[in-house]
Amino acid sequence: MAQFDRVDAGDLAAAVAVVAHATPSATPEAIEHSEILEAVDRPWVTVVWDDPVNLMHYVTYIFQKLFGYSKAKATELMLQVHNEGKAVVTSGPRDKMEHDVQRLHAAGLWATMQRDE
Repeated sequence: MAQFDRVDAGDLAAAVAVVAHATPSATPEAIEHSEILEAVDRPWVTVVWDDPVNLMHYVTYIFQKLFGYSKAKATELMLQVHNEGKAVVTSGPRDKMEHDVQRLHAAGLWATMQRDE
């Protein structure tokens, strides 16, 4: 069982192969294998946080320019950031989310990334 303690995205193929050979019964081992696959398959998300510096129309503009959102979608996300304190603006593979966070930082916005919940 120690072989399943650490599985990252790079080990997805190996994890799939192991689970494919596992018996279909609901043993604790089979449940653990499926939990590993779910954790590896979960995408990453980019979260933009509310800040006291940037104007709402600027945040809307950045969402449009960086991500190609329509004005309506960009406004909706900006209002979510403003009213709720944060909004998920993109999701996908970790390297793409790292790139999105860097671009948002370059534009002066507060952003982080995390595993999708």
